[in-house]
Amino acid sequence: MSGRDGGKKKPLKAPKKESKELDDDDIAFQQKLKEQKKAESELSDKLKKTKGPLAGGGIKKSGKK
Repeated sequence: MSGRDGGKKKPLKAPKKESKELDDDDIAFQQKLKEQKKAESELSDKLKKTKGPLAGGGIKKSGKK
């Protein structure tokens, strides 16, 4: 133990990740995910464009005063 060991220790660097080679199944799966994400975004855009309330909920007040 020397007097110069004070302070935070630097974390060890993580090894670099190896790039995966994609086969046909992986490429098809990624394409399917992209299509699903695109469909969901189109649906959410459609819902945002609709006018008026989506549900008639909310607090209902009684007729008494």
